[in-house]
Amino acid sequence: MKTKIASVGATLLLAMTLHAGEPPKPKPASPEFERMKSLIGTWQGKVDIGQGPIEMVSQYRLLAGGSVVEEKCFVGTPNEMTTMYYDQDGKLALTHYCMMGNRPGMLLKSSDASTIKFAFDKNCGINVKKESHMHALTIRFDDADTITASCKAFMDGKEVPEHPTTLKRVKS
Repeated sequence: MKTKIASVGATLLLAMTLHAGEPPKPKPASPEFERMKSLIGTWQGKVDIGQGPIEMVSQYRLLAGGSVVEEKCFVGTPNEMTTMYYDQDGKLALTHYCMMGNRPGMLLKSSDASTIKFAFDKNCGINVKKESHMHALTIRFDDADTITASCKAFMDGKEVPEHPTTLKRVKS
């Protein structure tokens, strides 16, 4: 039995070694995903999430062999959230891991030269009438160093007013 386990382990190690020098070839990305990659870095601004304006820092990283853009905001606070942007069937989509303890999904609704709009994915498992959640997101690319994000949210089954947030790229 030990010989069989050692043999399987050696085979797996050999297979990993053979592929270690060859990075995976990325799939072609949608134009919207390519646009999201331009956000890699740190951004900051002020946001109002119901208690008046507070400082917000968002960090964007490219992960998983270039197939996912991760956004983290409010890092290290009770309000920390993560949003993962990725192509799904050739179109940009996202999953938002929210401070409300849920994970709404959204699909690309539309895009143009300056804006990407996401709409709620009814297949993500959230009951819109009962569960508070982020329902839609618009990202406007004002210039290379300025974006404005606006979220539509539902609280207790009712849509709440959007509060657009302008973020500026933090220069190193």
